[in-house]
Amino acid sequence: MTEKNGTADGIEQAAKTVSALCEALDHVLLGQKALVRDLVTGVLAGGHVLLEGLPGLGKTELAKGLSRLCRVAYNRVQFTPDLLPGDITGSFLLVQKESGRDFEFKEGPVFTNILLADEINRAGPKTQSALLQAMAERAVTVMGATRPLPDPFFVVATQNPIELEGTYPLPEAQLDRFLFKLHLGRPAKEVMAEIARDRVQGKPPELSPVLSLESLRDLIALGGRVHLSAAVAAYIARLVAASHPDEPDAPDAVKKYVRYGASPRAAIALASAARARSVMLGRPQAGFDSVEELFFPVMNHRLVLAYAARTDGVTAADVIAEIRKHTEPLSKPLPKGVSA
Repeated sequence: MTEKNGTADGIEQAAKTVSALCEALDHVLLGQKALVRDLVTGVLAGGHVLLEGLPGLGKTELAKGLSRLCRVAYNRVQFTPDLLPGDITGSFLLVQKESGRDFEFKEGPVFTNILLADEINRAGPKTQSALLQAMAERAVTVMGATRPLPDPFFVVATQNPIELEGTYPLPEAQLDRFLFKLHLGRPAKEVMAEIARDRVQGKPPELSPVLSLESLRDLIALGGRVHLSAAVAAYIARLVAASHPDEPDAPDAVKKYVRYGASPRAAIALASAARARSVMLGRPQAGFDSVEELFFPVMNHRLVLAYAARTDGVTAADVIAEIRKHTEPLSKPLPKGVSA
C-alpha cells in the first residue's frame, strides 16, 4: 500500500473519531458548533488557540472539556498582575539532600500537554513573554538549561476584550504564535434557557474520554501527511500577500487601513489548518473551501491596522472580508509538470 493510499484509508476513520470529539464538546459549550469545530481544527494542526470573549461565556470550561475528552495532561494558570515568569516555566529551589544543600529544578505548569492560560491579558508583558519560547519551540530555558516540553503541547489561552479595565494587550510577536484567534459571542435566548434548565450551578456534564494521548498524536501526524496541491498553496500565498499595503494586488481597503500585514507564519498556519480541516472532513487533500473558511481565524489577530481604520470604524474583519472578496484561486492552468 502506498503512503498516499494509506493516508486516505486512515483519514476516513480519523474523521469519525474527530466527529465524536466535536459532538462531545458541543455538550460542553452549547450553541457554538462552528467555534468548537475551529478549536478542534487548531488542535489537529498542532497550533495554539486564543479564545476571546466576555466573562462567563464558557471559555475555561471549553478548554477543560477538551483535555478530559482527549485524556491528556492538563494544567491551568490563572494570569494575574502579580504572576511571575517562574510561576509558569518553573524555577530552581534550594533543597536539602544527603550530600548537602543543592539546587533542584521544579517544573512549572507549562510542562503539560494542554496549558490553559486563563485571562492571559491580565498579566503584565514580562509574564506574558514567558510563554513565547514555549509556544514557538515547545521548550523552555531556565538559567541556561533548555528543557523540552511534552509532546504534544498546546496553549489554549483565554482573554477578555482588551478595552476592559485592568487588561494588557498581547504584543504582536506573541499574537503571531497563536494559530487561531476565536471569538465567543453571547448565546441565543434558547441556548441560555437550556443552560439555566440543565446546568445546575453551572456544572458541565460528565465527559468520557474520546481520544488517548497516542491517538491524538496519530491524528496530528495524519494531518501533516495530507496533500496540499500547488494550486492551493499558491492561493494561500496570494491571500497572505494581499494583506500587505505595498502589494500591487492588495485591495484598496488594505492599502488604506492596514499598517502591517501578516508574516509568512500566517501562510504556514493557514496551510496547517487546511490540512487539519481535511482530516475532519475525511479528505486526503486540502481544498480551496477549507482555506477560505479558516482565513479569518488565522488572520484576524495578525493585522496591524492604521489609525485611519479606527477613525473610520473599520475592523480587521472588514479588511479580511475585502481580501477574500478580491483574491480568487488561480483559474489559469498550472505550469507544465506541476500537479494540482
